[in-house]
Amino acid sequence: MKKAVFFIILAVLTAVSGFSQSGLQTVAIVNLIRSEPITVGQLRTEVELMEKAARVQLNKSQRLQVLEGMINERLVIQAAERDKIIVSDNEVNQQLQQLRVALAQNIGRQPTDAEFAQALKNEFNMELQAYRDQIRKTLIIQKYMMAKKGDLLNSIKMPTEQEILSEYNVLRSELLRPETVRFSMIQIPYGPDTTSRNKARELGNNLIKEIGSNPSKFDEVSARSVTPNSGYMAGDAGYLPRNQEARELVGQEFMNTAFSLRQGQVSQLIEGKQGFQIIKVTENYSQKILELDDVFQLGSKATVRDFIGQRMLNQRQQNAYAQASQEIASELRSGKSFQIYENNLNW
Repeated sequence: MKKAVFFIILAVLTAVSGFSQSGLQTVAIVNLIRSEPITVGQLRTEVELMEKAARVQLNKSQRLQVLEGMINERLVIQAAERDKIIVSDNEVNQQLQQLRVALAQNIGRQPTDAEFAQALKNEFNMELQAYRDQIRKTLIIQKYMMAKKGDLLNSIKMPTEQEILSEYNVLRSELLRPETVRFSMIQIPYGPDTTSRNKARELGNNLIKEIGSNPSKFDEVSARSVTPNSGYMAGDAGYLPRNQEARELVGQEFMNTAFSLRQGQVSQLIEGKQGFQIIKVTENYSQKILELDDVFQLGSKATVRDFIGQRMLNQRQQNAYAQASQEIASELRSGKSFQIYENNLNW
């Protein structure tokens, strides 16, 4: 019996060892200024990330495309090193600070170091140091491309008014803003038990009685939400469009109630999955095909003209960047700057 267990353990260890060794096999070598191997393990990590994002399994040809991209990236990094293009710690820190500011705006305060690190883990599946390294690589590539293809990248022009108008005429039928309401909301949460739900319902009914149909009373009740142990939260809830996505988010009952109210009107108590709500509609918008000077997205200042112009500019930038990337890759891949071992793409 002991002998059988020994052979089972040995077989498992042998399989694990074989997998580890295959992960260390070289699938490509980049040698523009020095020999830099790309291992099967490194490629598999990239492939698995893409498979997870796309929810499909990549075949050998697609894995080769991923490998080609990894080779191109390493060629550019080595070329930048050869040409003494560097990125300072301060430049990396500036990029990280922009993320910190965005997170602070999202949570309403400055995040702690631990919160920031966890946000990076949640959003990018990266530890802080790995993300710093990725920022540095990205900035190096950008600097190298600007040094080599700056004339191309700087030649991009903003679209003219006539070009924007022509694009608008093509997109016009798609620029339909659905019927929309803006509303304030009082949210009374409850737990999973019946007692908690009944307590929240009682509070909600009392608030409904106090508010009645008086919009100013709704504002008074909302203002009290910040007091300790109020039992509810309140504030501006933003814009609710009358479409499928919004209905899936808030539910049919909520949609029916919200779009039955006119500006200034207050709802009765609405029962949601995790709480009761009382809403007051503050703005109503009819369905409309947007014109060039209309605000593209309610709550922002950008017009349809701004949106179309920026979208056209972004597309031109992407095209120029793709052209510059292709030209640089072709230049760096000439000669014997890399080697691929396609047999190691089979797994």
